[in-house]
Amino acid sequence: MQEHIETMEDYKEELEASFRQMKEGDLVTATVIAVTEEEATLDLKYYAPGIIRAADLSDDPDYHILEELHPGDEIQATVIRMDDGEGNILLSKKEANQMLGWDILKTAMDNETILTVRVKETVNAGVIAYAEGLRGFIPASQLSLDYVEDTSSFVGKDLDVRVITADPQKEKLVLSAKSVLRERAEEERSHRISMLVPGTVVDGKVESLTNYGAFVNIGNGLTGLVHVSQICTRRIRKPSEVLKEGQDVRAKILNTDNGRIALSIRALEESPERSADEQDAQAVEYHSGEAATTSLGSLIAKLNLK
Repeated sequence: MQEHIETMEDYKEELEASFRQMKEGDLVTATVIAVTEEEATLDLKYYAPGIIRAADLSDDPDYHILEELHPGDEIQATVIRMDDGEGNILLSKKEANQMLGWDILKTAMDNETILTVRVKETVNAGVIAYAEGLRGFIPASQLSLDYVEDTSSFVGKDLDVRVITADPQKEKLVLSAKSVLRERAEEERSHRISMLVPGTVVDGKVESLTNYGAFVNIGNGLTGLVHVSQICTRRIRKPSEVLKEGQDVRAKILNTDNGRIALSIRALEESPERSADEQDAQAVEYHSGEAATTSLGSLIAKLNLK
């Protein structure tokens, strides 16, 4: 076995560390090598290890060092003292969060990135959550698509949010869950609309009346418009002449162009649709083979033509 001959390459990291200069205020990247309830020890690739005390890790009052940090994790921290009295370099991740967190959050705001945060406490007119180790405020009006009266019900919940304000000078971080919920609700609505088939007959309830038509709730969170010209076969000036709010109606889907549902009640008067039971019965008859073998003579006989 050939004996390994040591070269300068074997001591590259040690040599770089010996020439490296570190001072208070520097932002460094280090690897966690040990974690206790009181502190984390880090490998700085330097002549002395780094130490971060638990209190210097995060502003989040619920931050648990043993849950959040593990040997092998790579983190960024700021040098706050070159000697802690025991030969270690004292570091602070909280200060690094202040330096880096705002840049990350400003970028997230510009890119409309979705972040997941956990609500920690309720305050006047909203709740508090932490993002990138920084304290953020979510107004009550931005917690849900609906009106929120009791914000305490959100404490402990994880929310997907977007950053709507990130001002490091004022240390102002504002988050919104509502924008994410609105976007997802719109995506879900668009999907449901895409599943509708023009020509289908639907049952609904009149939600509201305008001078130009009636809005009809057809279920599943969807509302369609029956234009005044599509309400009945006779000419009317306004929908309220024949319809009223809360009235049950049946209509045909005309189209779903541009994410809008166009309905027609008039179409059913002009060409009445068979009931769903009748359509199902025909489908059973067809698939059983009877319809496929019916002769032209039989069809004429069924029509009672003489």
